[in-house]
Amino acid sequence: MQKNKALIFVYNANAGVNNSLLDSVHKILSPKTYECKLCELTFGIVSENRKWKTFRKESDIEMIFFHKDEYKKKFKSKFEKLYDLPVILYQDNYDLSLMIGKDELNQIEDVDILIHKIKSRL
Repeated sequence: MQKNKALIFVYNANAGVNNSLLDSVHKILSPKTYECKLCELTFGIVSENRKWKTFRKESDIEMIFFHKDEYKKKFKSKFEKLYDLPVILYQDNYDLSLMIGKDELNQIEDVDILIHKIKSRL
């Protein structure tokens, strides 16, 4: 694991079982209007994408995951700019920078492309 470095993934969805159920239903009934491409890429309807899970477990960099409500509580006081969600941030010690923003995430078609982009930017 890289010391003092981490990837921070922020989903455009709120935490909690009820919210997860509503998100799953939304993905099924109206996938084109679902607002979290990061959720779509890394999770299926009920479970984590297998390729993503393997990548996450085998990676040598820490990965931290937040829902938008958790992220806002944790980082609002530390960082002035709250990014448009979903987003992948890179934390290096106390510096936080954008790795992949919402617009770029929305253009990614599958988890293999997401994994490639992350690996190429580390």
